[in-house]
Amino acid sequence: MLYYLFTYLYKTYHIPGTGVFQYTTFRAAMAVVTSLIIAQYFGKPLIKALQRRQIGEGIRDLGLQGQMEKKGTPTMGGLIILLAILVPVLLFAKLDNIYIVLMILSTVWLGLIGFIDDYIKVVKKDKEGLAGRFKVLGQIGLGLTVGWVLFFSNEVTVRQYLLPNGDLSAVDASTVYQDVKLMITTIPFAKNNELNYGNLFSYAGPYFNGLYSLLYIPIVILIITAVSNGANITDGLDGLAAGTSAIIGITLAIFCFVSGNALLADYLDIMYIPNSGELVIFCTAFVGACVGFLWYNSYPAQVFMGDTGSLAIGGIIAVLALIVRKELLIPVLCGIFLVENLSVMVQVSWFKYTKRKYGEGRRLLRMSPLHHHYQKLGYHESKIVSRFWIVGIMLAVITLVTLKLR
Repeated sequence: MLYYLFTYLYKTYHIPGTGVFQYTTFRAAMAVVTSLIIAQYFGKPLIKALQRRQIGEGIRDLGLQGQMEKKGTPTMGGLIILLAILVPVLLFAKLDNIYIVLMILSTVWLGLIGFIDDYIKVVKKDKEGLAGRFKVLGQIGLGLTVGWVLFFSNEVTVRQYLLPNGDLSAVDASTVYQDVKLMITTIPFAKNNELNYGNLFSYAGPYFNGLYSLLYIPIVILIITAVSNGANITDGLDGLAAGTSAIIGITLAIFCFVSGNALLADYLDIMYIPNSGELVIFCTAFVGACVGFLWYNSYPAQVFMGDTGSLAIGGIIAVLALIVRKELLIPVLCGIFLVENLSVMVQVSWFKYTKRKYGEGRRLLRMSPLHHHYQKLGYHESKIVSRFWIVGIMLAVITLVTLKLR
C-alpha cells in the first residue's frame, strides 16, 4: 500500500525522497525492520491475552528433561508470525504481483488450518485437534491452487534468450529475448541444469504433450504437504522451527533476488524469472517474523507457535522454492525438516515391522522425532537446538553453492 502511495507522490508531485520506494532493496529492508517491530510490540500483549484465556499447551509426560515445566505455556503464538509477515508485505510489496498474491494466499490458507487445529486442542480441549484427513485435504487444496496458478497463469514466465544458432535458452543471456510460459526447474550441480517438465512425456508423442500437468501439480501438492508437515514435526523444542526457518528464509531471499535480477541471473548463468524479485520483500518479512518470534520462543519459551505457525512457515518455504524453480534443492535446504520427517516414518515403520515379525515392537531411536532422541541421550534442549541451527546453516551454504558449482 505504501508502495503505491509513494509512487503516486513521486510521479505526481516529485517530492524528494519518495522515489526510494521504487527500489526493492529499500522496501525489503523496511519490511524486515517492520516485521521485527511488530513481533516485538504485539508479542507480549498477545502472550498475556493467551495466558488470561488459559490458552496453554497441554503436555503429555514422555519422560523428557524439563518437559513438564512447559505445561501451561501459551500456544497459538504463530499469530505473531502471521501478523509480522502479512502487515509488512501489505505495506511494502506490489500487491498486483502474481507471486506476492500466491504467497499471501499460502500464508493465510495454512495459517487458518493451523489455527483451527490449535483452537480445537486448547479451547475445545480436544487433544486430537483437527482430524488429520482435514489437514491433508487443506494442504492438497493449497497445492492444487498453487500448482494450477504456476502451470496455467500467463503471468508466470521465464525469460528465454535467442542464441546465435537460433536456439532458445533460459541462460546465456543475449540482447534478444522473450518471456515465455515454460515449466522448467533447476537441477542442482548439473552443467546444463534445466529440467523441462514438458519433456517428461515427449517420448509418448505429440498427443501426450499436455500430460505433464498431471505430473507437475501432484508434485506441487507433495512438496507443500511434505515441507509443511516437516516444519510441524520440527516444532518440538524451543526455538528450533523458528530459527531453522529463518536460516532457510535468508537463503530463499538470496535466490529470489538473483533470479529476479536480469544482470545477476546473467552473471550467475541461471534462469531469470520476471517479477520474482518482488518476493525479496516477502522473504525479508518472513525472516524478520521468525527472528522476532524467537525473542519469545527461545529457551525457555514464553510462547509456542503451535500449528498456526508451523504449518504456515512450512508452506511458505515450499511455495517460495517452487516459484523460483528450486524445488529439487528442498531436500538439501530443508534437510532438518526432511530428517525429522524421516525419523518419524522410519521409527513407526520399523516398530510395526518388528511387532509383526517378532511379536514385539522395537525402536531404532530412543524416541522420534530426532530431536527427542537426543534429549533421551541426555543432551540439553538448548544445545540440541544450537547444533541443529549449525547444521541448517551448513545446508544453506551448500544450497547457495549450487549457484556456481556445477
